[in-house]
Amino acid sequence: MPRLAAVAAAFGRDLDHAVERIATVVAHARRDGVGLLVLPDAALGGYLDLARGEDLPPALDEDHPALKRVRALAGDMVVCVGYREEDGGRCYNTAVCLHGDGVLGRHRKVHQPPGESRAYAPGTGFAAFDTPVGRLGMLIDYDKTFPEAARALAVDGAQILACLSAWPTSVTNRAPRMSQDRQSRLFDLYDRARAAENQVVLVSSNQTGALGGMRFLGQAKVVGPGGEILARTWAKAGIAAADVDVCAEIATARRVLHHLRERRPDAY
Repeated sequence: MPRLAAVAAAFGRDLDHAVERIATVVAHARRDGVGLLVLPDAALGGYLDLARGEDLPPALDEDHPALKRVRALAGDMVVCVGYREEDGGRCYNTAVCLHGDGVLGRHRKVHQPPGESRAYAPGTGFAAFDTPVGRLGMLIDYDKTFPEAARALAVDGAQILACLSAWPTSVTNRAPRMSQDRQSRLFDLYDRARAAENQVVLVSSNQTGALGGMRFLGQAKVVGPGGEILARTWAKAGIAAADVDVCAEIATARRVLHHLRERRPDAY
């Protein structure tokens, strides 16, 4: 039975420091028997500082030493990590799934909130891929707001959704307490809804700390196919880990009501 884990942690512009922090997290995860480790969006280089558009994360190509180092750290573990990818003169908000044997999958963020188009080109689709812990699909940040994104991955056979985020508290309507924050509620709602409506396991990471005027939520979690939270970190840094028999849990969730099989695409 694989142990699935999502990370809540702060990552900034310093790539060497980021790789050191990832090495520490991977070591803790390996000690605890983790098979899938989902790091936050922009763990390599930090997220955009939307208040200062010129302060962009470093753009990494697929052969960058930082990515090679994370791949080496992964070894027999499956590790998902986010970064700003450079390819053919364009940059993307990208998540890559790594294993000691190589790159298992890659996703470029499709849905962009205001401000991101200045730094990133949008991705163009969603595709699942096979890994040692099961068939997996990735979403980045705002992607999980759209039911169609997670559904496309589930239809493509994804058993696990890895959701990598740098998701902040509300910028326009600050609440005095994190539990009262609108974005905090939505972050949890989307995680649980995407898992339940597709009857899959969802592993949701997020940044913590602050960047410019943004304060990140944390709230990393593992969610079962019924929408139940199996493990979480709340707002602080940490690792949310749960032992999940993915195939058995999905089979149980779909035993009576099988959402994917009972869809009516012709009626939509």
